[in-house]
Amino acid sequence: MSSGPVTLTQRTTRVKQQMSDYLELTKPKIALLLLACVAIAAFCASNGQPDVLRLIHVVVGTALVAASSCVWNQCLEAQVDSQMNRTSQRPIPSGRLSRYSSALFGTLLGSVGVSYLLATVGLMPAMIGAITWLLYVCIYTPMKQVTPWNTTVGAIAGALPMLMGWLAVNPVLDLRAVALFAILFFWQFPHFMAIAWLYREDYAQGGMQMWSVVDRSGTKAGLQAVSGAMALLLVSVVPGVGMIAMPNVLYMLLSLLGGMVMLLASWRFFTKRDEHSARQLLFASLIYLPCQLTLLVILPHHV
Repeated sequence: MSSGPVTLTQRTTRVKQQMSDYLELTKPKIALLLLACVAIAAFCASNGQPDVLRLIHVVVGTALVAASSCVWNQCLEAQVDSQMNRTSQRPIPSGRLSRYSSALFGTLLGSVGVSYLLATVGLMPAMIGAITWLLYVCIYTPMKQVTPWNTTVGAIAGALPMLMGWLAVNPVLDLRAVALFAILFFWQFPHFMAIAWLYREDYAQGGMQMWSVVDRSGTKAGLQAVSGAMALLLVSVVPGVGMIAMPNVLYMLLSLLGGMVMLLASWRFFTKRDEHSARQLLFASLIYLPCQLTLLVILPHHV
């Protein structure tokens, strides 16, 4: 008599686990940060007065495209993920989901995402969404097995959604739009160099050609971090350049302060090249970006 309820409970548990696994494939934590960048780009592009409906549309569409790229990334790297401690328990390498069903899921998300962007916010955001997907899935993902310069391609793919958010509400790309793209682009170098150093043994085991693997001394990874932080320090002040209102001067000063913190953390990593300095740099990068995005929101926007 009790076998029915037990079976139903087991089926319910299995469905919940599968739903959780499919959600995990989309890397929702990364997506949240990316979508915040998209929304802030739209906010800046509209001089602080965005069309709320278009903002929602571009965030939803970008979320679908980003989720698709994460799913396909894991489909392509399932064998590699199974060799690394950090990723071996992901849904595909652990066997909880098949690569085929995951690929179908990723294709559905991407197709719906690009179509949704095209229908709601126009051709340019949809095109950039498709280009971002191709860069991340078809170029960046296989490049990780070939050359450490994969980080540069990945940083481009990671920063392009800024332009999607901008173009969804403003058809003209100006210096501010380029600066927003550059901030997110250069931020990724110290951020990912810290990660690459912390997980260098895993990456080596999986055959990933990261700078921390190719150059075991860490010198090149440190140089990449410092170079990225220096460029970030310069571009972060651009949205406030040429504006004389005191809040904008404050924005520039605070941006310089944040940039200096990132540069000092990157320099410390370059000189020390140990786990402690890498963790400090990773922590600094995780604090820096939300703070910088907040400054962009409170920056006065003149129509």
